[in-house]
Amino acid sequence: MNSTHPSSMGDLDKLRTRLAEAEATLRAIGSGEVDAVIGTGQAGTEVYTLGTASDAYRTLIESMNEGALILTHEKLILYANGCFAKMVGRPLERVIGASLKDFIKVEDQPPLRELLSLADHRGSKLQMVLQTGDGAPLPVLISIRALAMEGSDIATYGVVITDMTEPRRHEELLRGFSQRLVKVLEEERERVAFELHGQITQQLCAILLQSEILAETFPSHTADSLCEAEKLRKMLGEATNAVERISGHLRPSVLDHLGLSAMLHSAGPEFSARTGVPLELNCGLFTSRLPADAELAFYRILQEALKNVEHHAQAKQATIHLTQHGAFVEMSIQDDGIGFDQDITNGKPRFGLHSMRERATGVGGSVSVKSSPGHGTTIHAQIPFNEKQSSEITPTPS
Repeated sequence: MNSTHPSSMGDLDKLRTRLAEAEATLRAIGSGEVDAVIGTGQAGTEVYTLGTASDAYRTLIESMNEGALILTHEKLILYANGCFAKMVGRPLERVIGASLKDFIKVEDQPPLRELLSLADHRGSKLQMVLQTGDGAPLPVLISIRALAMEGSDIATYGVVITDMTEPRRHEELLRGFSQRLVKVLEEERERVAFELHGQITQQLCAILLQSEILAETFPSHTADSLCEAEKLRKMLGEATNAVERISGHLRPSVLDHLGLSAMLHSAGPEFSARTGVPLELNCGLFTSRLPADAELAFYRILQEALKNVEHHAQAKQATIHLTQHGAFVEMSIQDDGIGFDQDITNGKPRFGLHSMRERATGVGGSVSVKSSPGHGTTIHAQIPFNEKQSSEITPTPS
């Protein structure tokens, strides 16, 4: 008859207990019902206890179309729902207990670190790219909020991750539509400008000439008639100048024939004479012209910026800087006006700023705005410029 030593029986019971615990842990990880995660932090091996979530809460999180995580300050994933595991293309058991850094591109990790350091109970958001199991990049929006877990002094964060693939596709479609609309608008502006300059202006000039000839036929003693004829000539002259100005704003011939630099030198004095606001121009020297679409984008941005100066800024002076820095041409329009709070719109959409950004985006550039109440406004636009794409020399105005 075989006998078992008491100490051996005790060891066997311990092994069975540990095996049962391991099986329970594996089942919990596989189903997402994880109560604790063991990780290595700055203080060595640590056990992070989550507490068992209610069935209703867990069902809600698991049914979300967004990824959901609970992170430590060191980015250790304490909890992940099935949607996030599907996003990154990894089994759930390989996600929980891993670091979020394992799923983030290297260049996006510093912004994520900063986002965690700034996250408070109001939450913070950041767009970045996830690394998926098959290597395909996945654009996402990460929303982070600091959590207070009962009975724990460990800093934890709730994270919601939204797949931005569809929104970005819709954004690209909308931007493409917007650019086609801009192209159609420019073609229509060019057509109207041509008709104004080629037909209406010529007709007004002919009428002005005829009025002068008619005035010369009046007897010298008809002073009242001569006075009325002079008023008519003046009105016709003003109408002719107004039509020419409108035609030039629709499609400036100076821009088409001489380029951006020459257009700026002609637009400055015209703006100052019309508005009474001095406009200083600092324009660098360019050995070649920008592509036509880039010049037109800069002109439309300038138009919108000067419109803001004229109608809203209450400025005493404005300045335009046009320079080239490396592979970019940059233009800034600065005024000393009343400025505005960029965080407050008062319910009014700023279509002008949106239009400027769309113009720049259409040629691969960007627009930034800096303003605050009482400190004026600066609009900065930059557009990439490859001199190999342009061979036409721009005359430098004196």
